[in-house]
Amino acid sequence: MILTVSKRVEFSASRRLYLATLSPAENRQRFGDESASPHGSGRNYVAYFAFCGEPDPTTGMLINISEIKKRAGSVIDDRYDHRFLNEDNASFRENVPSAANIARQLLSEVAPLFEGEPAQLCAVHLQESPARSATAYATGAQEANYWFEFSAARQTLSPHLTAAENQRLFGASVRDHGHNYRARLTCEAESAPAEIARLTEDLREHFDHKHLNHDLPALQGEPVTTESIARLLLRQANARSPILSVRLHEHDDFFVEAWRTGAMFVGMRESFGASHRLHVAQFSEKKNAELFGKCNNRRGHGHLYTAEATVAADYDEGTGAAVNFVQMREAISSAIQPWRDQHLDLDTEEFRHRPSTGENIVAALWARLHERVGGRLHRLRLWETANNCFTLRRT
Repeated sequence: MILTVSKRVEFSASRRLYLATLSPAENRQRFGDESASPHGSGRNYVAYFAFCGEPDPTTGMLINISEIKKRAGSVIDDRYDHRFLNEDNASFRENVPSAANIARQLLSEVAPLFEGEPAQLCAVHLQESPARSATAYATGAQEANYWFEFSAARQTLSPHLTAAENQRLFGASVRDHGHNYRARLTCEAESAPAEIARLTEDLREHFDHKHLNHDLPALQGEPVTTESIARLLLRQANARSPILSVRLHEHDDFFVEAWRTGAMFVGMRESFGASHRLHVAQFSEKKNAELFGKCNNRRGHGHLYTAEATVAADYDEGTGAAVNFVQMREAISSAIQPWRDQHLDLDTEEFRHRPSTGENIVAALWARLHERVGGRLHRLRLWETANNCFTLRRT
């Protein structure tokens, strides 16, 4: 498995998506209307710096998160924050400051600051707006993400099942109801932003304010589930542009990913409150204070943690389901329950003899949850705060 720790850092900047080698019409076709803004358009960026490696067995930490903010933040403060990137940052005078290119440039500038450290920068994810983000990986791979929203009504059921079977599998969802969906298309970073933006708008229009069982010919005679809708979105998007995957959020705490490879993943989130103290028994009080800072407070402190479990799933053509929603929700809840509203160090067995760092908590939760979901756990994320995230995933 791979462990990653990520830190969130914000900055604001302006930029113009424009290539001098293209005509104004070609730039507009590739980048959209904002290419015509000679002085740029502004964005409030959110960058996530993800580090991978093995945690220290004594401290339980992969990396001191404050060091990420300090070192990566210095790069952002010096070259990105409150800048017109095309002119104030030499890296973008001839290189288009797209989300993907900014993420790649941040990766190349921040990674050397951690050379020789046990943890290495393995990815930078950059969100430039609620609708657009990108990820640059240390392997050289890049992805661009495009989000859109639509509202639709549906009955969750399969025409291949009896009414009783549908009721047993889907419960109250067999009745007419609706959702405000959020969908994400992930593609290669080289894709033309304006082209994908037009695609997302067309998809939004196609699905928005429809009754999915009745108004979409492609779903006639087919199961109507979150899984089947995600697969349909992937097919329709790929008919126009190469898309790697579609993620469809039915709620903030439930999503389905359909991949071009045929793989499918189902994710759920659940929050729990707990208190803890970061402390290593064999270290002196002074060393603990230096290592953990405020987190070493004698009386402890707490977080409203959010766990996100993603399982690998097989789509069932008959039911349209990939997992049993109720069983997966119960598995996550039961794994978390012994920690809910507890002091992790004093009230639970897992952390009596090891520090309750985010790295150790996500590893302990994996051990509690993996068998509960049939050994199909693919990725487990733990947000300690909106800024600090710890992730375990299968290689």
